[in-house]
Amino acid sequence: MVYAVAFLISFAIVYVLIPPLGKLAFRLDFVDKPRMGVERKIHRQPIPLTASYAIFIGFIATYFIYAKGFTAQTFAIIAGSLLLLVIGTLDDWYKTNGKDFPALPKMLVQVSAAVLVYASGIKFHGFYNPLSDGFINFPEWLQFMLTVLWIFGVTTVINFSDGMDGLAGGLSAISAVTLFVVALAKGQGDSAMMAIILVGVTVAYLRYNKPPAKVFMGDAGATFLGFILAVIALDGAFKQATVLSIFIPILALGVPIFDNIFVVLKRLVQGKPIYQADASQAHYRLLRTGLNPKQVVLFLYLISSCFSLFSIILLLLNV
Repeated sequence: MVYAVAFLISFAIVYVLIPPLGKLAFRLDFVDKPRMGVERKIHRQPIPLTASYAIFIGFIATYFIYAKGFTAQTFAIIAGSLLLLVIGTLDDWYKTNGKDFPALPKMLVQVSAAVLVYASGIKFHGFYNPLSDGFINFPEWLQFMLTVLWIFGVTTVINFSDGMDGLAGGLSAISAVTLFVVALAKGQGDSAMMAIILVGVTVAYLRYNKPPAKVFMGDAGATFLGFILAVIALDGAFKQATVLSIFIPILALGVPIFDNIFVVLKRLVQGKPIYQADASQAHYRLLRTGLNPKQVVLFLYLISSCFSLFSIILLLLNV
């Protein structure tokens, strides 16, 4: 019951805040404008970029209601989220003027947010060896590297996936539902609460972002969603993980992770900068096959749901 209430509160906050923030975006000219000849810009009218603030407020406000005191971990999650919101807003502001924000400051801020989380104690410790029933505890330097790489990677891939109406929000919702189920099965109440709150804000956002979108969350919103998903996995699915169950959160985020691994490898082979935006993601490739945007999004939802089901099967196998 408590999870249903948390879902409804986060959903309601985002659902109510998006329309007035959208009107404010037009007054401030904080909108994503169509750009002729750019394959990644498939919308044909200005779209507000302010959904990120509704998503942030909805998540943090609900999280505060259910948080067990203001701990170091609470501070790290909020501070890291604020860092990403600020740098994402700068990136989005550049885009409203047809410019690209430099990649290095974004990367440094995303890494800084990940370091804050690690310092708070939310990190990848190691895994259980199913052959000996002993826990293999990684050395501190490896814990640090894996934790930062995971948070930075998930934050980035969710952002890279935000190229079509309803796509990043829908994939995030599917992943959050999966992580919620995993956390419940493992008896991890805090992770389950964060996951269901994230489901609430993403579903509310999708009410306005489904094709044709009335609002975008921009880099600020997409990096925030990726950051929170990464933290939920570290605080939940990765805890007490065995060799095989390590793949549960990876599969839960399978579509953005595997697609963007392919994209990064392709850019490296072609000698392009990894952060250089192009139309090489799966959704653009599917568009070029003749599918319409709605069909592409639904197809990727289906693939993501299949990955999530595989992750649940791994959980049930308890290996």
